[in-house]
Amino acid sequence: MRFKITHITDYDYNTDISFCHNIANIKPRSFVGQTLEDFKLEITPSPTNTFDRVDFNGNYLNYFSILKPHSSLQVKSTAIIDRNIFFNELDYTNKITLENALIELDSNAPLYTDALAFTLNSNFLKKGNSLIKEYAQHSFKANRPVYESAKELMQRIYIDFKFDPNFSTISTPLNDLMKEKKGVCQDFAHIGIACLREMGLPARYISGYIETLPPPGKTKLIGVDASHAWFSVFIPTIGWVDFDPTNNQIPKNQHITTSWGRDYFDVPPIKGVLYGYGKSKLKVSVDIARI
Repeated sequence: MRFKITHITDYDYNTDISFCHNIANIKPRSFVGQTLEDFKLEITPSPTNTFDRVDFNGNYLNYFSILKPHSSLQVKSTAIIDRNIFFNELDYTNKITLENALIELDSNAPLYTDALAFTLNSNFLKKGNSLIKEYAQHSFKANRPVYESAKELMQRIYIDFKFDPNFSTISTPLNDLMKEKKGVCQDFAHIGIACLREMGLPARYISGYIETLPPPGKTKLIGVDASHAWFSVFIPTIGWVDFDPTNNQIPKNQHITTSWGRDYFDVPPIKGVLYGYGKSKLKVSVDIARI
């Protein structure tokens, strides 16, 4: 599948902002199964200076500063993506068990060096949470294949938690999410990652998009596709495998990856600092059109 993705972020301020410095993390990655064919970034008002770099996880970052008064800011990105994911579940089932996976990871083989960084504590996720560990242990047993355990974990989060965009913010503690059993895709991804790390497995946060199809017979609306998040687990002898607990799906061609990190803190679409006062309004729209 080929997609054209248009992502527009608008900030409106009720008083002029003197200046701002920002980082945009909205340029999709290229990897096996996903190719970035074209990317364009438009910023209004025009930045005073810009530069690009790749971060420690291989994500594309666009830095820009506006050093003049402005009352609004628009960041618009347009990307052309080719997705060609082939997934056969038989390739993943009845493979390495949790017990053997932990032995493999403990071998300190150079093959696992990068993955092991995703077993460590991160800004939003700290190990040693008994509530999370207890929840994870219902799915992960020593003699059970890791893929089957991770898939069941995804299914349990989908069943046990209610999608509620009004309950949480990105900084809502995990224990609050576990007790109330509700949140949004970022929360569900964080719960999955925390569970996997409690079991000693590398897990990373995936930021991207998901194509939302209209009901049968209805025309697809503009701007209804969403920024999305899910988690990925590293399974020795297999590699990284993605799971979407919000939709109870193994991500395939309708999931488009922008970036990945230890948790949301590493990969927000736009972050920065500004000098000014007053209130602001934020509006975000995403459209994914099949080509």
